[in-house]
Amino acid sequence: MKRTDYISWDEYFMGIAMLSAQRSKDSNTQVGACIVNRENKIVSVGYNGMPTGCIDDEMPWERSAESALDTKYPYVCHAELNAILNSNIGNLSGCTVYVTLFPCNECAKAIIQSGIKKVVYYDNKYADADSTKASCLLFRKCGVEFEQYRPSGKELVLSL
Repeated sequence: MKRTDYISWDEYFMGIAMLSAQRSKDSNTQVGACIVNRENKIVSVGYNGMPTGCIDDEMPWERSAESALDTKYPYVCHAELNAILNSNIGNLSGCTVYVTLFPCNECAKAIIQSGIKKVVYYDNKYADADSTKASCLLFRKCGVEFEQYRPSGKELVLSL
């Protein structure tokens, strides 16, 4: 008799996004993303971090400073963009991205341009920010579905 208490696809993919977020070196916000195709196969993952080739210890990680150039914001690549750029397939049309934080407007544009058709997000703590409102508008105008992840309430337990 087969197990019946296994996790759903949504739980699995959001779990991968959450695990990916743990690779981020950002001390304030760790974000992960997992892109899957129509066959429920993972085609890419990403997390927020400095661009390839930048030495993390030499880059600013602050949220505020006297100059914007001394903060992380002009430099950090977001998880969604990293996942799109890390993709192991050439075409992301029709894919779904699972992301731990609702995408900003810049990532929304990259999601749309890549052909991703659905966003499943864990948290939307910046829902009132203009960049988030712009993302929602862009997604609606361009036919990209978005929905908040709803955990089933099952406790995830590893048994080896």
